[in-house]
Amino acid sequence: MNSLAIITPSIQSSIAVITGLLITVALIRLGDQIQPRFLTIRTRRLSGLVQTKVIWLTIGTLLVIIFLIGVGLVVGDYPIPASKALATALWDRNGEYDFIINSLRFPRIVVAILAGMCFASSGLIFQSLINNPLVSPDIIGINSGAAVCAVIILAAGGNIGYLPWAAFLGAILTAGLIYVLSWKRGISATRLVLVGIGINALLGAVITFITVRYPIERVVAAARWQAGTLFGASWDDVRTLSIGLAVLLPTAFFLTNRLRILQLGDETAITVGSTIERDRLALLTVASLLAALAVAVVGPLGFVALIVPQAARLLVGTVTGGVLIFTALLGGFFLLGADLIAQRLFAPVMLPAGVITATFGGPYFLYLLARYNRAT
Repeated sequence: MNSLAIITPSIQSSIAVITGLLITVALIRLGDQIQPRFLTIRTRRLSGLVQTKVIWLTIGTLLVIIFLIGVGLVVGDYPIPASKALATALWDRNGEYDFIINSLRFPRIVVAILAGMCFASSGLIFQSLINNPLVSPDIIGINSGAAVCAVIILAAGGNIGYLPWAAFLGAILTAGLIYVLSWKRGISATRLVLVGIGINALLGAVITFITVRYPIERVVAAARWQAGTLFGASWDDVRTLSIGLAVLLPTAFFLTNRLRILQLGDETAITVGSTIERDRLALLTVASLLAALAVAVVGPLGFVALIVPQAARLLVGTVTGGVLIFTALLGGFFLLGADLIAQRLFAPVMLPAGVITATFGGPYFLYLLARYNRAT
C-alpha cells in the first residue's frame, strides 16, 4: 500500500503545511540567486526579450503545482494509493475510485488553480495600473459587489443556479460604478482608489443589513459563501473558468506593453502615442472581468489578488507578459496550497479556503502597509 494512504490526518496536515512553506522558501531563494539575464525571442511578426529568471521560476512553479495536484488526489479522508489515483484521474473512468477522484477531488483541484490564476492576474493589473501595491479587487469593492448580489439570492432563498451569474453581474456593475464616479476629465489613480474604498464600505454595510434582516439558516449559507470556499466545485465550474481564462489571459498578455507605457506617467505615455484613457479602460475591464469570473465561482476569496502579485514582483520586478504568466501560475499554486491546508489542517472538519488565505494574507498586508509607510 502506498505510504501516503496509511498516515494519519494530523501527519498529513503537518506534511502539507511544512511542504508548502519549504516550497515557498525554495522559490524565493531560487529567484534571488538567478542572475537577470535575457533571452531574445523572434518570430516573423513579433520579437521581444524574456528574463531567463522568469522562465525558470515559471517552470519551477509548474512543477510544484503538478506535485500538489498529486498530493490533492491521494490525500484525504479516504486515502487512495498514488498509482490508483493518477490512473483514475487520467484514463480509468470506471474504477472503484472514480467518484472520489473525478467528481470530488480532481475538479476541486483544477478550480483552485484556475481561480487563483484569475485573482492573481487581476491583482497584478490593478496594482501596476494604479501604481499602488496595496490595491486589489477585494480592497476597492469589486469582490463586495459580487458578494451583495450573491448574498441577496442566498438570503432571499432564490435559485442557487443563478448565484454565479448574479455574482459576476454584481462585480461588473460595481467596477463600472467605480469607473464612472472616478471620472473627472480622465481617471486619477488616487481618486479611483478612494472611490473604490468608499464603495467597498457602502457595500459592506448593505451585506450587514441583509444578514441581520433575514432568517439565520439562510444567513449562514451566505456567510459561508462570503468566506470563500471550493466545496462543491464541479467540472461545469472548470469549464466556465477555462473559457474565461482562454479569452482574458491572452488579452491581458498583449496589453502588458500598454500597461508598462502607462506606468511611465500620462505625459510620457501621450508623447509615445498612447491613447491613455482607452488603454486604461481596456486594462481595468480585463482586470475586473478576471476578478468577477473567479468570485462568481469560488466566492470573494480575500488576499489572493493582493499578496501574490507582490510576491511575484519581488521575485522578478518589472511587469511583462512573462511576469503576468508567472504571476497567474503563482496564484494557482497559492490557492491550491491554501485549499489543501484548509481541507487537512483540522480534518475531518474542512475550513473554507478563504480562512487560510486570510491567515497568510492579513499579516502580509500589514507588512506591506508598514513598508509602504516607511518608503513614503
